[in-house]
Amino acid sequence: MTELPTWRKSFSSNIKIDILSGLTVALALVPEAVAFSFVAGVDPLVGLYAAFMVGLITSLFGGRPGMISGATGAVAVVLVALVASHGIEYMFVAVLLAGVLQFGAGLLRLGKLVRLVPESVMFGFVNGLAIIIFLAQLSSFQNKIMVDDAVVMQWMTGNQLYLMVGLVLGTMAIILGTSSLTKAIPAPLVGIAAITLLVHFLGIDTTTVGDLASIEGGLPSFHIPGVPFNLETLKIIFPYAAIVASVGLIESLMTMSLLDEMTETRGRGNRECMALGVANMVNGVFGGMGGCAMIGQSVINIESGGRGRLSGFSASMFLLMFVLFASGLIEQIPIAALTGVMFMVVIGTFEWSSFRVMGKIPRADAFVIVLVSGITVMHDLAIAVFVGVIVSALVFAWEKSKHISCKTRLNPQGWKIYELDGPLFFGAIGDFRDLFLPNEDPDDVIIDFAHCRVYGHSGLEAIDALGERYRSMGKKLHLVHLSPECKILLEKAGDMVEINMLEDPHYHLAVDELA
Repeated sequence: MTELPTWRKSFSSNIKIDILSGLTVALALVPEAVAFSFVAGVDPLVGLYAAFMVGLITSLFGGRPGMISGATGAVAVVLVALVASHGIEYMFVAVLLAGVLQFGAGLLRLGKLVRLVPESVMFGFVNGLAIIIFLAQLSSFQNKIMVDDAVVMQWMTGNQLYLMVGLVLGTMAIILGTSSLTKAIPAPLVGIAAITLLVHFLGIDTTTVGDLASIEGGLPSFHIPGVPFNLETLKIIFPYAAIVASVGLIESLMTMSLLDEMTETRGRGNRECMALGVANMVNGVFGGMGGCAMIGQSVINIESGGRGRLSGFSASMFLLMFVLFASGLIEQIPIAALTGVMFMVVIGTFEWSSFRVMGKIPRADAFVIVLVSGITVMHDLAIAVFVGVIVSALVFAWEKSKHISCKTRLNPQGWKIYELDGPLFFGAIGDFRDLFLPNEDPDDVIIDFAHCRVYGHSGLEAIDALGERYRSMGKKLHLVHLSPECKILLEKAGDMVEINMLEDPHYHLAVDELA
């Protein structure tokens, strides 16, 4: 019961702004959904239905109020090969299975793993997606022509190009001017409306949404995919489902982190995973291509003032109404107006501060930013994030491996004491071994772990190997000041590690007692 008032507050934080922001987002969703449908090789309505269903469910039950989800290019590029090789019915089953995997990830509370993503990877992710959004808009400056019975894209020239550029720049100027004057109406909505009216009343000949495809349709209907539900089908779809699930989770969780930073609030990653999973399961049985969070539309929503769940809900409902009742009006919107909005998204999304800090941060972090951005643009979002996290982890391990050191002294009984400083883990094993001189040490040696922590099996093996070296020379090795976690590791190891551990936490008393 305590969660209901919070949910209501997040749903209707500002009704007027949320609804207007939702309308703006819905207008921007139409060409994106149509374009991604073409990428996946399916009918435009399949992408529009996906944008409606994913957006509706995640807006109501997801972990990040104000975040917009829908049909995305990251999912489309994964599914295109499956559609081409086995048909659309197999795509629906793959999306359904991807939803199951995503829901399971939420139940297992894997959403918290986004905390392991370093800031440098986040910078690279955001910059890479901004570049992808920018490159996707360049098709607006191209025409389709037929060459030898094949469709070829050709760049606009002359007056047509100048007109397109002028309308795009005009949209951007209106957005900038409106945002500086008032926050009562979303600036992108004003830009889209103004350019649409200008084109309509002046009779300007330019590309519109209707030139891409018709968006007229009915309600999505329940449909069990027409495929045999057997092991052979599972073998076909599972690789695609796993990739769709991972890409969707990564993009959604990373987008959530970005919006958390923009709004200075905190989303709930596990809840978002489960909501996204349910949304994609629904897509699989209602004829949608699936999807995940959309960083561009999410930024449009947040910058337009949409902070509550009502904004995402409104965007989804407006999108459905466009398909059912207003396809003729929406198809008259100039592509230039929507391109101008997306260019503003690129400017707002790109981490321009990354250029400023490049010379001030460690070279490894700068390399990771560039690496993740490049892989995101050239290959795949999920792989880019995985590679970025792995490289960052390896750099961290390498740097930490250099930090283990020790001081030595003799106590009154003539025992040699090694006072370790730094972490003992797999990367530091070599330096750890080099710290000790068993040949020169007395018969009793103490290792003081007051400023050292042992991590994992590699650390235990290193201690055991060192103890064996001393035992082979008839000498004894004692451990003191182990942290509770280190003691638990040693107790779990049992016979794997044969070391004398001094239990007395007071160092001098322990030595005196042994003496």
